[in-house]
Amino acid sequence: MKTATHTAWLVGAAVIALSVASGERAYTQGNDPNAAPNPYTMETTWAQLPADRKMGSPIGVEVDKDGKSLWVFDRCGGDGMACAKSKVAPIMHFDPAGKMIASFGAETFNFPHGLGVDKEGNVYATDGRAKNLKGGVVVKYSPQGRALMVLGRPGIPGDTNDLLSEPADVAISANGDIYVADGHGGQSNDRIVKYNKDGKFIKAWAKHGKAPGELDTPHGIAVDAAGNVYVADRVNSRVQVFDGDGKLLHEWKQFGRPSSVFVDKNNVLYVADSQSNERTNPGFKQGIRIGDAKEGKVTAYIPEIQGFGAPESISVDDAGTVYAGFTNKMELRRFVKK
Repeated sequence: MKTATHTAWLVGAAVIALSVASGERAYTQGNDPNAAPNPYTMETTWAQLPADRKMGSPIGVEVDKDGKSLWVFDRCGGDGMACAKSKVAPIMHFDPAGKMIASFGAETFNFPHGLGVDKEGNVYATDGRAKNLKGGVVVKYSPQGRALMVLGRPGIPGDTNDLLSEPADVAISANGDIYVADGHGGQSNDRIVKYNKDGKFIKAWAKHGKAPGELDTPHGIAVDAAGNVYVADRVNSRVQVFDGDGKLLHEWKQFGRPSSVFVDKNNVLYVADSQSNERTNPGFKQGIRIGDAKEGKVTAYIPEIQGFGAPESISVDDAGTVYAGFTNKMELRRFVKK
């Protein structure tokens, strides 16, 4: 009996040690990832488009520097899944009431993807497909739609300091540093590329893989007020958090299989999970998970909407309203607090 007791004690100690060693990954195992409360309700109408325009796939959504209006990057008003042959302007600006007040970027992109806004109101858009002498780049625009800078070389994919390959998203820190989630699966890159505010390459980090710090389809990216970088490492079903120089700080699986990430001014993390199912990420349902960006605790969950599924892109205004792009349904919706 003494031997059995001693063995049980050793097993228990090993389990505790494993929990400590695995850190945040152990945190998720004892909790239902779909059980957090939903303090939001969806508004069925908000975005008001001109009579001659319809919503395409809103793959990029980003709240403006004013904290109230919204930028949307869509795949050309429903003209197929791409913009290569369209004359529709895919970057749209909506005022706080939902009225479209500007649009630009026509005949510039092949495959719209990510969107970012800096503290001066400039808009950054990623093109995820390099072909026909355009795409595979990040384009920076003034708020009025004037092209100011291009990162990468149009139509030429690669993994060198001056090239990008299927860039999925972009985020800009408070000091103007630009972070690009460079890659979208397949033979594309799986890395984060950092530039200064003038577009000068600073460094790149990560590679394809599943180990901590490695990436497989970095589909979304965000930067918090302290300069930490949050990456939606989608195929690995985790959010990875790095400091501004690429040092891994956290690996969080409790937010599901992330397609989009956003961190607000109060260090609240919002994660859109548009792919979880029993095959890709068992135990997790699709939806939007909300939690503490410092500790990684999930505090709220907006479940997938019947008939809509879950959004692939999200952003949040200063009032806490969540804006969501449902790419498969070609719908833009927002969620307000109850």
